[in-house]
Amino acid sequence: MASVARFRSVVLDCPDPHSLAAFYAAVAGGTPVAEDDTWVVLQIPGGPRLAFQRAEDHTPPEWPRADHNGQQLHLDFDAGSTWAEIDAAHEKVLALGARPLDLEDREKKDFQVYADPAGHPFCLCRIEHA
Repeated sequence: MASVARFRSVVLDCPDPHSLAAFYAAVAGGTPVAEDDTWVVLQIPGGPRLAFQRAEDHTPPEWPRADHNGQQLHLDFDAGSTWAEIDAAHEKVLALGARPLDLEDREKKDFQVYADPAGHPFCLCRIEHA
């Protein structure tokens, strides 16, 4: 099927685009490029382009919820194939300002859920590598 348009960016609304772009650059790599005080772009090496847009009255999503102000999307990051790698990534994202949302049931699921400094959910995933 022919596409209508090409994918460009995932855009996250936040109160401070510079600091949130710096957080994700520390998590996934790349160098944030500010177009102005309200818009910062991060091209993740080998991955998507993330953009951060200032939203003065930003209210972070609540997780987990399916009703008012529930999560609308989240980002998944491959943090390695072992729990030791996940644990190391866990310590690093906490040091960067992430907040744990769900660290339960490691025996049943291969991910842990966090909120970034602006409150957006993201996951550190344990991915089996061939």
